[in-house]
Amino acid sequence: MTPIARTEMTSMRGPRSVREICRIGRVVALAVAFTAVAPAGMLATPAFQAAPAPRDFSQWEKDVAAFEAADRTSPPPKDGILFVGSSTIVRWKTLQQDFAGQPVINRGFGGNTIADSTHFADRMIVPYRPRMIFLRAGGNDIHNGKTPEQVFQDFKDFVATVHAKLPKTEILFISLAPSIARWDERDASKKLNALVAAHVKTDRRLKYIETYDTTLDAKGQPRPELFVEDKLHFSPEGYKLLIEKVRPFVPR
Repeated sequence: MTPIARTEMTSMRGPRSVREICRIGRVVALAVAFTAVAPAGMLATPAFQAAPAPRDFSQWEKDVAAFEAADRTSPPPKDGILFVGSSTIVRWKTLQQDFAGQPVINRGFGGNTIADSTHFADRMIVPYRPRMIFLRAGGNDIHNGKTPEQVFQDFKDFVATVHAKLPKTEILFISLAPSIARWDERDASKKLNALVAAHVKTDRRLKYIETYDTTLDAKGQPRPELFVEDKLHFSPEGYKLLIEKVRPFVPR
């Protein structure tokens, strides 16, 4: 064996290589131990989180087309009061009589999310040029897996989209309230409410309507008589309480 070869082999077996191997071993051991005891979800990073599935807006095309057809037959007044959102708005059958004397327009469609109203804003919001928009949505967003922060961003996107075309329109967010069917989502709903409530203070064109405690009894439990059989949607008694919360914000 040549002197050079012997020198290389000696260097490979030298103290520095041993220390490096030991150090690497300790790092690997610590990493394995940490993985074993780390709480669930602690190791997740944004890079490995699943991206939200693309929203299928086409599912609402029939509803929006029906609104457009109705508008051609009987055009609603401009400068009116527009209610948009999910099934709470759709099922609000007494809306016209509850706010009699006001040009009220109902453009809710069941199952929708805030992003849906944003997507169709050019077809079901902007043409009416409403002076006020009452938005009641966000519950389906949370139920479909979005975080309160993500839904809050959707709300801000909705506001930006509307105000880009209708800068003077006032937007009022009707907050979420717990239901029996989605009782386990109450904390997420409350957090979304809080985010919106804080945000509206930054813009005089925005308002927040608190309704969270409306559906709860003195013990903080949902009141069964305020819901229909599915334990999710309001009964006539539930709507009476909702009307009381909204009425002070509707011009007379």
